[in-house]
Amino acid sequence: MKKILQYLFEHKTLSRDAAKEVLTQIAQGVYNEHEVTSFVTVFLMRSITIDELMGFRDALLSLAVPLNLGIDNAMDIVGTGGDGKDTFNISTLACFIVAGAGQPVVKHGNYGASSVSGSSNVMEQLGYVFKNDEAALSKEVKEAGICFLHAPLFHPALKTVGPIRRNMGLRTFFNMLGPIVNPAKPAYQLIGVYNLEMARIYNYAMQSLGKEFTLIHSLDGYDEISLTSDTKIISNKGEFIMTPYQLGKRKVFAEELYGGNTVEAAAAIFKKIIQGNGSWSQNAVVLANAAMALQVTGQYENYEAAFQAAVKSLESGAANNCLNQLISLQK
Repeated sequence: MKKILQYLFEHKTLSRDAAKEVLTQIAQGVYNEHEVTSFVTVFLMRSITIDELMGFRDALLSLAVPLNLGIDNAMDIVGTGGDGKDTFNISTLACFIVAGAGQPVVKHGNYGASSVSGSSNVMEQLGYVFKNDEAALSKEVKEAGICFLHAPLFHPALKTVGPIRRNMGLRTFFNMLGPIVNPAKPAYQLIGVYNLEMARIYNYAMQSLGKEFTLIHSLDGYDEISLTSDTKIISNKGEFIMTPYQLGKRKVFAEELYGGNTVEAAAAIFKKIIQGNGSWSQNAVVLANAAMALQVTGQYENYEAAFQAAVKSLESGAANNCLNQLISLQK
C-alpha cells in the first residue's frame, strides 16, 4: 500500500486494472485500517477518474455473491448519498410507489454512512430481514413487486470497509460505487448524484454499460429531485433542466424534507407517507422521483403520464400494499 499511496500522492491516477487490483486486496483484508483510511482519503481530496470508478466496480462485482432473480426488466432507484441534507428516505419510498405501479424493483442499499438513516436502516426498522437467498428474494419480487439487497451481504469489500466509513462519517468513493454495483444488474436505473462533476462521471460510466438510465441532481445540492430548486436531468436521450413546478407541481422548502434524528423517527415518517398521510410537500417529492423512475422504462408517453401513474400507486394504497406484502414474507 505504501507504494500505491506514494504514487497517488504524486497526483497520479490509477488505471482500471490497478484500481480493480487494489480494491480486491482491500476486500481480502490485505491492508490494515490505517492504510485503507489513507487510501480512501486520497479520493476525498480529488475527483475520482472514470477508469478508477470502473476498476473499483469491476472488483466489487467480481467478488460479489452471484444473484439471478430471473427478471430482465427490474428497476433500481438509488442516490449516492453524502449530500449532507438529512432528508427522509425519498428514494426508498419512491421504490415502493414504482412497485405499486406494476414495475418490478430490486432495491440495492446500505446503512447510512454519513446520515442517520440509510435505506438499510429504515428497511430493517420496518421489519425487513436482510438476506442473499436467491429463491426468497425472487419470491419477494414476484409476490410483492419488490425486494431489497443489503449491500454488505453481496459485497465482501463493503463489509470490510464498513467500520472505516462509519468512523469517517464522510462521503467516500464507496458512495459512488453503490449505485453501479447492484448484483441483480437491473435493466433500468434512476441515480441521484450530489454534484455535477459526479453526474459527468456517471454519465460516461452508464453510457459505457449500455443501460437505460437517468441521473438527477437538484442544483442546490440534493442527490434526488428535492423540488427545492431546479433539477439537472441527464439520460441516454440528453440533458435538460426541469423546474419544481414541472416535476412536482410545487416548490418545497428544505425543512419540509427533514428525515428525523433517529432511525425510529425516519421509519415513522416513511410509514406516514406510504400510508397516504404525508404532507403535500412530502408527497410531491416522492411522486416526482417515482415518476422520473417510471419514465426511464419507456413505458409511458411522457413524464406527466408517469407522474399520474405514481399518484395512482400512492393514493390507491397499491404502494402500501407492496410494503405490507413484502414484510409479511419475512421469516
